[in-house]
Amino acid sequence: MGANGARMKPSKSNMSYTYEGADGWRRWRLLRPGRGMYHDVRRRLPYYWSDIKDAFTYRTIASIIRMYFVNILPALAYTLDMYRRTGEFFGINEALFASALAAMVFSILAAQPLTIVGVTGLISLFNYTIYDIIKIYDVSIYPQFMAWVGIWAAIFHWLVAVCNACDYMRYVTDFSSESFGMYVGIIYIIKGVEELVNEFTQEGRAEGFLATMIAILYFATVYSLEKLGSSTVWLAGLRGILADYAYVVSLYEFGTIFWVGFSHIPGNIDKTHIMRLPVTDAFEPTQPRSWLIDFWNLEVKWVFVAMPFGLLIMLLFYYDHNVSSITAQARQFPLKKPGGFHWDFFLLGCTTFVSGILGLPLPNGLVPQAPVHTDSLTIYETELKIIPTSEGEDTEIREPIVKATAVVEQRISHFVMGLGLIGTMTGPLLTVLHTMPAALFAGVFFVVGWGSIESNGILQKFVFLQRERRFIQRDDPMFHIRRRKILLWIALQLGGVFACVAISQTIAAIGFPVLIILMIPARIILVPRWFTLKELQVLDDFTVTNDVVLASLGGKPALPEHSRVEDWGLERRRSETQHGVPRQRAGSVHR
Repeated sequence: MGANGARMKPSKSNMSYTYEGADGWRRWRLLRPGRGMYHDVRRRLPYYWSDIKDAFTYRTIASIIRMYFVNILPALAYTLDMYRRTGEFFGINEALFASALAAMVFSILAAQPLTIVGVTGLISLFNYTIYDIIKIYDVSIYPQFMAWVGIWAAIFHWLVAVCNACDYMRYVTDFSSESFGMYVGIIYIIKGVEELVNEFTQEGRAEGFLATMIAILYFATVYSLEKLGSSTVWLAGLRGILADYAYVVSLYEFGTIFWVGFSHIPGNIDKTHIMRLPVTDAFEPTQPRSWLIDFWNLEVKWVFVAMPFGLLIMLLFYYDHNVSSITAQARQFPLKKPGGFHWDFFLLGCTTFVSGILGLPLPNGLVPQAPVHTDSLTIYETELKIIPTSEGEDTEIREPIVKATAVVEQRISHFVMGLGLIGTMTGPLLTVLHTMPAALFAGVFFVVGWGSIESNGILQKFVFLQRERRFIQRDDPMFHIRRRKILLWIALQLGGVFACVAISQTIAAIGFPVLIILMIPARIILVPRWFTLKELQVLDDFTVTNDVVLASLGGKPALPEHSRVEDWGLERRRSETQHGVPRQRAGSVHR
C-alpha cells in the first residue's frame, strides 16, 4: 500500500522552483522572500492524505518500535552528559519533552516527515560549553541566557528560510558530509569513554571496571544483531526481524532483563553501586522551576551577548539538520514524494523558539538516526546472482544481491514515536529508566559513534588503499586513480575532521559549526585546484542526487570544475570554427 502510494509523481508545475534563466532582480534569492517555503508546501500538500494512508503496513509498525529506541537511547545518553556538565539543569524530562515536541511538530507539519528530529550530542556539547563560559561571570543567569540563545537562533532560522538560503545545501558533496559524519562518530565515541572515565573518577575502580564491561558487552550485542540481520544466515524474514528489532532485543531482553539485572545481582556486583540514570518527578522539570523560563528578567547586555551564540547554533543546525534531511532522502532510497528544505527549516526555528523559552535542549535533525528511519521503512528484496565459471557445472559463484524496491513514505511512525516519548515521562516508566546503569549509555555512544565511522567513505577509501593491488577489481573506478591523490583527498577530509575534534575539546567548542560550514566553499573553490575532473568524479559526488529532493533546492548545481570543462570545450570549438578546422580533421593532424 505504501509502495503504491509512493508511485505518485509531482506535476511539472509543482517542480518549477528555480532561479535558472531569471533576469534582473528575480535571480536574487534574497529579493524573493518566502518563495522556497511556498513551493515546498505547494509540492508536498497534495501528498498529505497519502502520507497517512500509506502508513497502514507492517513496515510502519517495525519502524515505530525501532525508531523509538534508536531515538530515546542516544537522547538519554546525551542528556546524561549535559546533566553532569550543566549543573544538573538539563535532565531526562527536558530531553524527552524536547524530542516529543519536535517529533509531533515535524510529523504533522513538515514537508519531509522522514527526517527524525530530536536531541543531539552536538547540542549537548554546545550547551555545556556555554555553561562553562557563563559560570565565569554569573552562573545564575544560565537559564535566561540559554532562553535568549534559543530566541536569537529561532530568528536567524526564520531569516534563512524566508531568504531561500537553504538552496546552498545543494552544493554539499561527500567531501563535507563524510567529514561531518566522521566528526560526529569520533565525538560520540569520546563521549562514551568520558562516561566510563567519570564512573572510575566518581565511584571507584571496581565500579569503573563493571561499567566498562556492561558498555562493551552492550555494544557487542547490538552490533552483532545488526550484522546478523544483514547477513545470509537463516531465512530472509527472520533476518529482517532481527535487523528491525535489534535495539529492542538488546535493550529489553539483554539490557533491562539481563544487563540491568546483572548490575543488581546480590553480592560483590551489587555492592559496587555503579551510577544509575538520574530521573525526576513525572512531567516536572529537573530543577525546582516552572516550565516557562523568565527570560524577560535578563539584563539587556546579556540579551545581546546571546545573539552571536544564537547565530552559531543556527549555523550548526543549518548544516546538521539539512544534512539529516539529505541523508534521510539519500540516493540509495527509491523515494517518490518531494521534499521541502525551506519550510522545514522555518519549522525548526519554531521548535527552537519554543524549546528555548521552556528551558529544553534545542532539537534538530539527527544525522546518524535519519537514514535509519528511512531504511526501516524501505522494502528490500534479495536476489540470487549466479556467475558462471570456466570450471564446469556446479562451480558457479552465487552472490546475494539486495535491492531497495520501495519506501513507505508516511508521517505516522514519527508521530507515534513522539507519543511514546511523552508516555515515557510518566512515573512508572521513569522508575524503570532509573534502574538502568549509566554505563549502558556509554555503550549507546559506542553504537551510534561506530555506526557513523564504519560506513563512512573516508574509512572505506583508507581500507581500499590497504588492499593488495592485484586483488582489486579492474572495473573499480578508484583503481584508475593515483594512490597519492586518494591519500591527499583523505588527508584533506581528515584535516577538517581533526580541526573540529580539537576545537570541540576546548572552551572554544562553540566555534566548530563555522569550521564545518567552511568545508562547503573549500570544496568548491580550493579542492578543484589539486584534482582533475576525472579524479573528482570518482572521489566525490553530490550528496543530493534525487530529482524530487533537488526540486526544493532549485535544481542540480554545477561545480566549478564542470564549468571549466564546458568553457574549455566551447573555447576549443570557437577556435576551430574561426580557423576553419573541422574537429575530425584536427584530430587527424594530431595523429
